[in-house]
Order: sequence, then structure tokens, then C-alpha cells
Amino acid sequence: MPKGKLKLKTHKGAAKRFKITAGGKIVRGHSYARHILTSKPSKRKRKLDQSTLVAAADVHRVRAMLPYGR
Repeated sequence: MPKGKLKLKTHKGAAKRFKITAGGKIVRGHSYARHILTSKPSKRKRKLDQSTLVAAADVHRVRAMLPYGR
């Protein structure tokens, strides 16, 4: 067995999708903003372009996938 502490692996898919702010909050982008945009109103497309916080119920899951922040 290795001596010392074991390093945890970062979930690379999560690392590309989530960012941790300086205050420790987790930010994510919106889905449904990549294609078939002609049928969506401009207001909706503008809102989808903005980042938002991860829901409180999902924060513990994301933190487990990003053990060292990012």
C-alpha cells in the first residue's frame, strides 16, 4: 500500500462545466443554448447565455467531483 495520503482525481467532465468562485459558490452555464435557436425568443436566448449558481441540493455532488476547487 502507498504511504501517505492518497490523491483524489478530479472529474474532468465536471471541471469543464463548473467553476468555483472566490467566495466558494459554484457557477454553471445553461443548457438549450447551442442549436435550434431560431425558434427561441431573444429574451430567452439572452437569459440562457448568463451563468447561474448550482442548486443547493446539487452542491455536495459537484464538490465531490472537484475535490481541489478549480
